[in-house]
Amino acid sequence: MTYRNRRPAPIPIGDTVSGNPPVPVTVWPVPAPQPGETMSNPMGVRIIHNLSHPFDPVIDLASGPQLARAIIKARRRSLQEPRSAGWGREKATLIVTGWPPADPAAPVDFFSRCRTSLVPGGCVAVLLPHDDVILPADVIVAAKKAGLAYLQHIVAAHRSPRKGQQTQLDIHTDLLVMAAPQDGEGEADA
Repeated sequence: MTYRNRRPAPIPIGDTVSGNPPVPVTVWPVPAPQPGETMSNPMGVRIIHNLSHPFDPVIDLASGPQLARAIIKARRRSLQEPRSAGWGREKATLIVTGWPPADPAAPVDFFSRCRTSLVPGGCVAVLLPHDDVILPADVIVAAKKAGLAYLQHIVAAHRSPRKGQQTQLDIHTDLLVMAAPQDGEGEADA
């Protein structure tokens, strides 16, 4: 099936960090996931509403039912087949995964598979626990080697920052958003 309503990746918002190009960092005040799960229910809802449009096809590789619930409630289409059957043949506009992925492939191979499973401009959202400062950099490097562009970094914290006040953020999750090149863009910046 050909995906006809191609939309570009979401326009990132938030403060920017240096890079080429600079990448926005956004804070989402959402609860932490339960042990053994990738995200909380509010996090699943934010991901779906911020990174996809109604009726967009989504591949859910996350642990737990939170994203599946958000997909149904927001009227997106889940392309997830039984885990043993693979990802399916239709291309998605969004792939959401925890890290490390359940797929035993090397990180670059995993992101290459993601890229071939995305429509042009589609996104991969990678959720990481916020306890290893090196891991996000390793994930970004692997995604770039696979031809994906680093689009946005979202940090999930128990409370939001307060304007004009120093707030100690209790960050529990990093969400890295990678985008496939648009039609005609060729390779993403490596």
